[in-house]
Amino acid sequence: MFDYDAELRRYQGRLWSALDIGVCDRVLDVGCGTGLTTRVAARAASHGDALGVDISERMVTQARELSGAEGLGNVRFECVDAESHPFPPEWFSVGISRFGTMFFADPVAAFANIARSLRPGAPFVQLVWQDAARQEWESAIHSALTPGEASSAGTEAAFSLADPTTVRGVLTAGGFTDIELTELHEPVCYGVDVAAARDSVLAVTMARAWLATRPDDEVRATLDRLEQTLAAYDTGGGVWFDSHAWLVTARRAGHRPGVAPNRATVGLPAKI
Repeated sequence: MFDYDAELRRYQGRLWSALDIGVCDRVLDVGCGTGLTTRVAARAASHGDALGVDISERMVTQARELSGAEGLGNVRFECVDAESHPFPPEWFSVGISRFGTMFFADPVAAFANIARSLRPGAPFVQLVWQDAARQEWESAIHSALTPGEASSAGTEAAFSLADPTTVRGVLTAGGFTDIELTELHEPVCYGVDVAAARDSVLAVTMARAWLATRPDDEVRATLDRLEQTLAAYDTGGGVWFDSHAWLVTARRAGHRPGVAPNRATVGLPAKI
C-alpha cells in the first residue's frame, strides 16, 4: 500500500495549522485514507469525536487498527462514499480533507452531501492539488513509466479541483460560502531511498495494472528507467519531488452573524 502519510508529511502540518478544532468538536474527515488526519483531529477533540470515511476498505481497515493501537476511543472509520452516504444532518462541527475530494463523480452533489452533514457555519478545510503541470512528481514518474503516452483518466482526476474558479463554483453550488484558496508549495517524499521510492510507485494500483499488461522485456526496461529517474531526485535524505497545492477553506452556508455553530457533543451515533 502506498504510504500517503509519509509522502504528504509536509502538507500534514500545513493542514493542521489552518484548523481550529475545539475539545468538543465533531469532526468529519473525507477521504481519510489510513486515518492520520482523523486520529490527530480526535486527539484535539478530546471531549468530542471524529469520523473518517474512505472508499478503500483496505485503508479503512488499517485506520481502525492504528487507532486501536493508539487507544483512541473517540474515533471511528467507515468505508463509505462521501458523495452519497446518508450522514446525519447538521451533525459535524468541522469538516476536513487531505487530498480526498478530487475523485467525486459528481462534485456538486458530493459537496452538497458533505454540507448537509455540517452544522450551519461549520468550517470545511481541504487540500487539493494544483494543475498537473505544477507537479514534479506527476511529470517525472509519468515520463518514467509511460514515456510519450497521455495521462490516464485516473491520474487526471487527481487534478479535477486544480482550477480556483472550478473550486469556488462547485463549493458554492454545494452549499458553502466564505471560500478562500491559499497557494501552498511543498515537496513530497516517495521514500527514504531509491529502492523504497520504487516500491512506493509500484504500490499504486494504476502503475501495477499498467505493468501487468506489458511483456517482460518492456517491464524490465521500464523499471530500469524508473530507478534512474528516482535516483535523480534522491537527496540523500529521501526521494523528494516538488509540488503545489491549494489550501481551500469554506463554511457551510446558513451561519447567522454573531452566532457560533453548536459544538456540543454526545458521541457518534451507533450507525453513521
